[in-house]
Amino acid sequence: MNLKNKSIVITGGTQGLGKSLALSLRKVGANVIVCALDEDGFEELVTAGVIAVKANVTKENEMQHVASVTTEKFGHIDMWINNAGIWLPHTPVEEVDWTRAHDLMEVNLFGTVYGSKVALILMRKQGYGSIVNILSTSALEGRATSSAYCASKFAANGFTKSLRKETEGSGIKVLSVFPGGIKTKLYDEKKPDNYNEYMEPSFVAEKIVENLKKEAPEEELIITASRTEPGF
Repeated sequence: MNLKNKSIVITGGTQGLGKSLALSLRKVGANVIVCALDEDGFEELVTAGVIAVKANVTKENEMQHVASVTTEKFGHIDMWINNAGIWLPHTPVEEVDWTRAHDLMEVNLFGTVYGSKVALILMRKQGYGSIVNILSTSALEGRATSSAYCASKFAANGFTKSLRKETEGSGIKVLSVFPGGIKTKLYDEKKPDNYNEYMEPSFVAEKIVENLKKEAPEEELIITASRTEPGF
């Protein structure tokens, strides 16, 4: 896909992978719109030519607002990347703060659902578009002391697979990305023991953009420090 002049929305786009994706896509000539609940980081992105909108991914009407800003500016949406996500420190099941886990599910699952739904409605009318859901390798296997986070990502993966089947033959592509650990502020509360082995956001962003530029992008892409390959 030629990404030049494509209008691309990225949720959770002011730090970590979202920010790196926004900057990488601008470098290849895409028109990029990011949204985030926290406006810290907007200034740097705006300087790079990115449009920044304050919005909460857990509020469907706010995702609709992001879509409206995009269509008013560019007339259409070529790609919507659901990147926003949160994490909980590794904790045994019986010690998990399940109130916080509800918030985790709101962002990681329903944030993905609302963004996908809003994008899908517009893309159905257009007859084309791509929805890209940034998941995690935690969506592929259960992990001790990561039950809540894995559950949220497994749920988002199931939603994505179902969405892909619903859009078959519609001209709409549904892609999923499964990165391993990335060095971001997500882990500021308590860094995992192997944090130093995690990938740089710029490395992961580069792999994602490389895939998006392909004539036929991999539908399910796994990215880890040692490999980049199709998923299942």
